Amino acid sequence: MALDPAATPTAGLVASATAETFRELVIDASQQALVLVDFWAEWCGPCKQLTPLLEKVVADYAGKVRLVKINVDQNQMLAGQFRVQSIPTVYAFLGGRPLDGFMGGLPESQLRAFIDRLLAAAGPLPDDGAPDVTALLEAAAAALEAGDIHSAQALYADVLELDPANAAAAAGMARLLVDAGELDEAEALLATLPEAAVGDTAVSAVRAAIALAREAAPVDDLAALKAEVEANPADHARRFELAGGLMAAGDREGAVDHLLEIIRRDRNWNEGAARTRLLQLFEAVGLEDPFTMAARRRLSAVLFA
Repeated sequence: MALDPAATPTAGLVASATAETFRELVIDASQQALVLVDFWAEWCGPCKQLTPLLEKVVADYAGKVRLVKINVDQNQMLAGQFRVQSIPTVYAFLGGRPLDGFMGGLPESQLRAFIDRLLAAAGPLPDDGAPDVTALLEAAAAALEAGDIHSAQALYADVLELDPANAAAAAGMARLLVDAGELDEAEALLATLPEAAVGDTAVSAVRAAIALAREAAPVDDLAALKAEVEANPADHARRFELAGGLMAAGDREGAVDHLLEIIRRDRNWNEGAARTRLLQLFEAVGLEDPFTMAARRRLSAVLFA
């Protein structure tokens, strides 16, 4: 058994294991750190992409994560024991047992989210502090930015398991439920939060998004409704319906255009319904979001023209 000898950032953190050294390098070592076990082969193209990425990422965790590489051609018994059917396959061990794993390659953002989720959910390692909820939330945000909804959902779930009253995680999970059209489930999740979380900005934004999703009904034939509004621009009811349909279809800019047009023509129509709907949208998107800030400037220009 020998660790990779080069004096690199991964020195002491990366090893190659056999059946004889597996207990020492994986089972025993996972009592002190998260151990990623990489099943690979020389002929495997995706392995040649994933393994260097694993080494790079492991180096950034300051000893909290180690990598053990297992050549499946040279260690067929180990591969069989772990039912490795395709490579690369990666298992994560902590506390002497496998926690999770994945097959195939992952982009760096998803790999980091995978590691952060396991580290935080497992609790403190020796000489470590409390579970890093902040790191989990940051990893969830990174996963969302990368378009990895599944990882973000898992990360929020891990935070809520550690801290059921965490407003940021509940809001994040509820937002994903709203995006999936599961409005009742989103409301039920927010209802579990303590009263102190009611005024949380993220929670308020999701509540506004839920209300907006319920009120802004989809329109079966948007093109026909657009034509109808163009033919009769003063029909504010139909224009308001069109704005809701555009909102439901994800066209926020188009929705804002039509709501502002109603306000420009008759700001008091239907007791100011268009302005109320705009304010709902602003809260749902976020008051500091660039989209909201630009739309608010447009609203001010119409109101004070």
